[in-house]
Amino acid sequence: MRFLTFLFCLVIGTAAAADPSVWKHVWRKTDFSNSSVSNWREIMSGGPGKDGIPALTDPQFVEVGKAPMIGKREPVIVLELAGARTRAYPIRYLTWHEIVNDVVGGVPVAVTFCPLCNSGITFDRRVQGQVLEFGVSGMLRKSDMVMYDRQTESWWQQAIGRGIVGEMNGVELATLPSWMESWESFVKRNPEGLVMVEPPFGRDYGRNPYAGYDSSAKPFLYSGEMPPHGVHPLIRVVRVGERAWPLERLSKERELREAGLVLSWKEGQASALDTSEIDKGVDVGNVRVRDASGRDVAHDVMFAFAFHAFWPEGQWMLRD
Repeated sequence: MRFLTFLFCLVIGTAAAADPSVWKHVWRKTDFSNSSVSNWREIMSGGPGKDGIPALTDPQFVEVGKAPMIGKREPVIVLELAGARTRAYPIRYLTWHEIVNDVVGGVPVAVTFCPLCNSGITFDRRVQGQVLEFGVSGMLRKSDMVMYDRQTESWWQQAIGRGIVGEMNGVELATLPSWMESWESFVKRNPEGLVMVEPPFGRDYGRNPYAGYDSSAKPFLYSGEMPPHGVHPLIRVVRVGERAWPLERLSKERELREAGLVLSWKEGQASALDTSEIDKGVDVGNVRVRDASGRDVAHDVMFAFAFHAFWPEGQWMLRD
């Protein structure tokens, strides 16, 4: 697998720890005695240490007509909130930063993307009367990013938006409706929209450092159970709550009306985890999820193994 060349160059000491005290020299404020993690060996280093993947705060935006070159098939995370112009957060940047702390329409948000799970979720950063700012811990659990908040240095599981270690253990973040869409589709729908500009970090933006991951036999740094029903661990599923629809099924039907939802699919978006140049990746299509009244519903298009890892009793919507 081509992406392993990159990842193995980063990963140093990925072995999990049975005793969290080994992390105290870096995480002095973190209360490891307050945790919902039953097996500390599930948590391991992803390679870069704390803030080695630099989260972004207060990003800059420009109108789409003034945007730098972005491939028309490249994915962006789209956020539409009342009182604000629609914003696009290009995956070409999120691949290298994973979290963007922003304020949209007066709402403090964290736009997140975990490449190893293909999980892109937006959270409200307001918790218990305070506004949290999130960073990348450098840790993985079940191959999913472990975030941390800078106020209490509690650890949070990105896929489920829940505190797992520290003062915020058990606290859940509110999830906001957002979705991945191709740059071309976003521009057509939002000619007056805004797009995040390139961060000043000198990364190779537009390149996928995980090239070949889509066609891998198994997930990286994951030792948990594989999905049931013969589902390949690295197929994409559309997760809404505790239900998951295989993307392949949705792409064939193009629209599904189930469980009080309307799921739609349209071609034109490249996978962020296929070829080294994101814009040339295999077409995974654009997904929208709405309720019966047409309102957007919070969802995630993630890999099947991640759904099973965090929702082991979840419902697989394999057919009507």
